[in-house]
Order: sequence, then C-alpha cells, then structure tokens
Amino acid sequence: MKQKMSLFILLAILWWILSGYTKVLLLSLGLFSVALTVFISHRMDVIDSESHPTHISFKLFVYWLHLLREIVVSNIAMVTLILSPRPNIDPRIIRVAIRQKTDLGKVVLGNSITLTPGTVTLDFNNFEDEIEVHALNPSFAEDVLAGALDKRVPEYIEVTE
Repeated sequence: MKQKMSLFILLAILWWILSGYTKVLLLSLGLFSVALTVFISHRMDVIDSESHPTHISFKLFVYWLHLLREIVVSNIAMVTLILSPRPNIDPRIIRVAIRQKTDLGKVVLGNSITLTPGTVTLDFNNFEDEIEVHALNPSFAEDVLAGALDKRVPEYIEVTE
C-alpha cells in the first residue's frame, strides 16, 4: 500500500509539473489518469519494493546530489582536457572490484560511471564482482579505481518484499 500511495503522489506531482495546468477540470482529469495508471499497475502486479523503492528515497536523493556533483566536476575536467593545447588522452580499460552484490546495485553503479564524462562502463563480471570500465585518461581511471561512486551507492539495494 505504501508503494502505491507513494507512486500515486509521485506521478501526480510529475504530471502537474510537466503539464503546468491549473484549471480544476484538467487537474481532475490528470488525477484520474494517474489513478488509472496506478490501478492498472496494481492489477498487473508490477508495483513492488524493487520497481518503486520507497524505503530508500532519502538515500537515493542524497546519492543523486553526489552524482550530480561528480558529473559537473567531470564535465569541467573534460572541458579542460579538450581545450588544452596538449591533451593528456591515454585511453585505458580497467577492471575494478566493486562492493555491490545485487543486480540493481551494479546497474546503478554502472550507469553512474557512464554518466560521468570520460568513463564508460563496458561489462560486469558477476562471478568475481568486478566491473570493466573504459577511461579516457589516467586521472579518470584513478577516480574509478578509488571507488568513490561505489562507496556512495546506497546500501538499499537489498530488495525487501
């Protein structure tokens, strides 16, 4: 029930922000469409703690702020690299041991690494809990090897029913 109410509120706020409507008729039609969406999702049995993880909302928000900071810092580093007269481009592929044990945690980490400019997640080795990353230069590789993002991925990724 907690996930359904949270999903309803989240979708209603998102609908209102994206639509920008303030008239009563349009707001009521928007709420009806959100309620219908949540009802259909409930009937399809797709609302659970993995698809809508309410138990990690605050931790995930804090992680997004940290990730946003990392993206900005990486963008500045990329601009500096691109505009320098002698760019230090020395691409390399590295393998890094990761702390994440669940598939969701690995996906969040892999996508976070790919979102930061200069690095791309290539592959996961599920048997040895390793991730393969392409880094554009040694400083980006060092950032990945330091494991800052891996340490910051919320420990939520224990899916509870």
